[in-house]
Amino acid sequence: MSRCLVLVSGGIDSTVLLHKLARERGGGFLTALAFDYGQRHTRELECARWQAEQVGAAFRIVRLDFFGELVREGTALVKGGKEVPDLKDLSDQNRSQPPTYVPNRNMVLLSIAAAAAESMGITEIYYGAQAQDEYGYWDCTPKFVERLNTVLSLNRRQPVTVHAPLVRHSKLDNVRLGLELGVDFSRTWSCYRGALPACGTCPTCVERLNAFSGCGIEDPIPYASSANISRA
Repeated sequence: MSRCLVLVSGGIDSTVLLHKLARERGGGFLTALAFDYGQRHTRELECARWQAEQVGAAFRIVRLDFFGELVREGTALVKGGKEVPDLKDLSDQNRSQPPTYVPNRNMVLLSIAAAAAESMGITEIYYGAQAQDEYGYWDCTPKFVERLNTVLSLNRRQPVTVHAPLVRHSKLDNVRLGLELGVDFSRTWSCYRGALPACGTCPTCVERLNAFSGCGIEDPIPYASSANISRA
């Protein structure tokens, strides 16, 4: 079985992908790569490390402290950036690419991952792009993956291929898959604000709560708001 590199953030999607690959390939064939790029909190990275240990994958954090400072005027997701909005306060137009989008983040992270993979003799990279229900990012789409792979295929010696097998999944789909795989969702993190308990009102909290509600179960992480109900 060939080795592969999987990007992990500590959230639902990348965690489910990690467990899916561990089931299919064996954790010993996985290297889990996380990034500290100046995001508002590191709670998600602690979850990513824990999940990698559970499946027996190698784990590494890449520090990109400069990146958050570079893009903070254009995003709410890094330290010193804009305020994180509640989903209910976003217009339909803003939901197509909300303030929580980080400029070119996935292209940067996947490029670095491709360099790491090539140096390690690995030809496959996986990341947990998912079809958001309430909002969207252009760098989590099938078209983005397709075009990125077109560029990577130009490598004359060892082309690296990026896979996003969950790219057409909803969050509900991923929670269902994670339950089948035995994922401990209490050791995942989604809230953009990063405080404990989670806020329950930012875009990713709403999407997460709706997914668990759609499965008929309660989200195992604590929320500041009282009920696990749709807040869209």
